[in-house]
Amino acid sequence: MYNKYFKHEKGITGLETAIILIAFVVVAAVFAYTALSAGLFSTQKAQEAVYSGLKEAQSSLELKGGVIATANNTGADGTIKQITFAVTNVLGGEPIDFTAPDAGATTGLASGTKNKVVINYIDQNQEVDNLYWTVTTMGADNGNSLLDPGEKFQVTIGGNSTTTGAGNLGNALHPALGINKTFSIVIMTPAGAVVTIERTTPAYIDAIMNLR
Repeated sequence: MYNKYFKHEKGITGLETAIILIAFVVVAAVFAYTALSAGLFSTQKAQEAVYSGLKEAQSSLELKGGVIATANNTGADGTIKQITFAVTNVLGGEPIDFTAPDAGATTGLASGTKNKVVINYIDQNQEVDNLYWTVTTMGADNGNSLLDPGEKFQVTIGGNSTTTGAGNLGNALHPALGINKTFSIVIMTPAGAVVTIERTTPAYIDAIMNLR
């Protein structure tokens, strides 16, 4: 009777138990490694984003002082030929290359690829990219074209009578910048946030004006 009922009874040996336990351990280790790798990857990406954002902020410009407009012709139907302003580094950030562009044959636009900083113009009638501009150092500088922390550069958009073949802002804009017009100057640096200067011209164009 004993042999009849218990002759087919099977059990689990110690070796089989060890194999199952090892399999569970291996699967758990694989899942743990995957979760840990995903966490490290996310942390690394977050760190890269923080450093990238900090670099963007440190490479931005700050406007210093007023925005000065020079008239092409004055009066109630006058137009503007030059816009001048001063800039400096934000947060004492990285140097910014202000190598000036070449003049583009009396068009008022930049020519060639010398300039790393690009200045665009926008109003309700038009958008003009890559205007011609010049730069002058203000105060102490180290003699190069890099805007370093603590330095100030005066940027003038548009050429003048002594700038051969450059043209001025009036040559680049169609229609020209006249009275009662809101416009934006967009400064794009090699790295960093875009700086936008928005102003409105008065109802009468003087020879020299501070656009507030």
